[in-house]
This record gives sequence, structure tokens and C-alpha cells, in this order.
Amino acid sequence: MDRIVYDRMAAHDSTHWWYRARRDILADFLAREGNLPKDARILEIGCGTGHNLPMLAQFGTVEAIEIDPAAREIASQRLGKPVGAAPLPALTGVERGAYDLIAVLDVVEHIEDDVAALKAMAQCLKPGGKILITVPAHQWMWSAHDTVNHHHRRYSKASLAKAIGAAGLKARKLGYFNSLLFPLAAASRIAGRLTGKDDSDDSPPPKLVNSVFETVFRLERHLVGRVPLTPGVSIVTLASPK
Repeated sequence: MDRIVYDRMAAHDSTHWWYRARRDILADFLAREGNLPKDARILEIGCGTGHNLPMLAQFGTVEAIEIDPAAREIASQRLGKPVGAAPLPALTGVERGAYDLIAVLDVVEHIEDDVAALKAMAQCLKPGGKILITVPAHQWMWSAHDTVNHHHRRYSKASLAKAIGAAGLKARKLGYFNSLLFPLAAASRIAGRLTGKDDSDDSPPPKLVNSVFETVFRLERHLVGRVPLTPGVSIVTLASPK
């Protein structure tokens, strides 16, 4: 990702509506659907500044990987121990057969060979282990945001399921989220194209708007994994070996 993406993440990951609500949604999803053992061993790959690590620590002992040095330093401070730097797709040096849960939260789209990356993750799971995956949805929503984040693709539910299957995994509870705000997001992307103002700036909106968006998005914590949601900005699934 461009340096500015990490800088914005560090500045806003504790206040931006998207980060805050998404953490709560994923925590509820894991609590309902993860079926993790007590004190699970968890690895987050591509942890960025480490803003998801406290959420994941609710479910066990957390380790993390991040290839950007500045973001890795922040994440290490948050985690209280060194964060590793093994890159995808190979994950060289990462212990095989070791983890009850691997979290890759908006990471797989950054990897050119997503199937190879998912295969490597599968090798790192314990028997019965799972991979929590989130990705951006809808290739037609491609914008400057995807470009500065160095995305290779956005996914459909079918294309994500195909990649997961090709890696020898099975997708469970695969569905959209960030659906309630999807009409606004889609309208913003279309307007940006029509006006030529496709902007990669993802700084928080004004405080009141930020609060409203967070409240609306967080409502999905009661829905994700329970009922199929209408098209959303993102897709989530739990994948496990077939």
C-alpha cells in the first residue's frame, strides 16, 4: 500500500466509523460462528497498525504479521511483543499446523496469487482451524482507494468462493456486509466517476456524520452470519479445510 494509507490508518483507526464498527461486527461474528477453543492460538496476517489485535485477543493468544516497517512498529507496541514480517503468499518461517484461527482482514485482495496465499494459510492451521476472511466487493466499484491500496481485484461472492475452493478450503457463512450503507457508497463511487473527482481520501467525515455512519454500520453485528444481507461494500467468510 502507499505510505499515506498506513499514515491515515495510524491516525484514524481508533476514531473512524468503519474501523470501529467493523471490529464489533467481526467480534460478534466470531463469537457466534467461530467455535474456537478456549485460549485459541490466533494469527493475524497483514495486521497493519494492529487495530484489530485487541478484538482478536478476546478469543485467545494473538500473534501477528505485517510487512510495512512503520506499521509493524505500531502494531508491536499495541500487541506488547514483536510482530513478524513473513510475506504472502509463501509465509516463509510461519509455523505450520499451529493456529486455531488465522485472520486476513482486507488482505487477500492485495496478493496477486490469492490461491497460493490461501493454500499457505491452510498449511498453518491446526486440525479444525479456520481462516476469517474479509475482502472488498464488486469489481465495478473500483476506485482510487483501490489503486492507492495496491489491490489486485475486488471480489464477488462467487469469485471468492472459487479462490477458497481452489486452495482446498470450504467457505462457511460467506456473505456481504456493510450493506446498510451500500447505497451511499455506490452513489459516491458513481458520482466520483461522473465528476472526475474519484478521491482516495478516507479520512473520517465530520463528527456527527461519523457517529451516524458508525451507528448504522454497527447494527449489522446482529445480522452478519445469521441472515443473508443484500449487496454490501465487503464480503466476509470463515474458511476451513475440506
